[in-house]
Amino acid sequence: MGTRVTPSQVTVVRLVTGIAAAAAFALGSSPWLGLPWWGLSSWDWGAGLFILSMVLDRGDGDYARQSGQTSAAGHKFDLIADTVCNALVFVGLGIGLRGGEWGLNAIPMGLLAGVSVTFILCLVICMENLAGARSAELGSFMGFDPDDAMLAVPVLVFLGYQEPLLLAAAVGAPGFALLFSVQWLVKYRARRRAAADVGKREE
Repeated sequence: MGTRVTPSQVTVVRLVTGIAAAAAFALGSSPWLGLPWWGLSSWDWGAGLFILSMVLDRGDGDYARQSGQTSAAGHKFDLIADTVCNALVFVGLGIGLRGGEWGLNAIPMGLLAGVSVTFILCLVICMENLAGARSAELGSFMGFDPDDAMLAVPVLVFLGYQEPLLLAAAVGAPGFALLFSVQWLVKYRARRRAAADVGKREE
């Protein structure tokens, strides 16, 4: 009797590979266990693992829809896995760059980006509780999904632009958090007004 792979199991593998990518980034230019690893640096391994993690992130949702295994719990687990991976990748990036141009300031820069990503998740969950599943999505523009912006992380790491990437994350992630805060307030006020209108009609 064969076993059936579930979307949540795919999400677990996505989570593991994302955490492994963050750990590799945290090693920075340090030798990984003192081994050459086919001439690849910890940065290269981290970038490769993060690409695999992103592919699995897309795969779990597609698989859930095609196999008819979608669920509210699975959607929330996917959101949490995304947040853990993305937040830890920025934290790992900051730790790995502690000996670079930004010095020890790189660590709080990575933490700021990671905390901002986590804050965005909290807002997304609040929005979905308020206005329904996927109500917090920004939608795609000319085939480009906002989540695709995370693909810049492994690409820039492969190209050796870790420090500009960290700076962009330390500025951009709080900016997106502010954007989501405004969006949440708009939806919250609209829902409050709608509830008040319903209450007046029932009086």
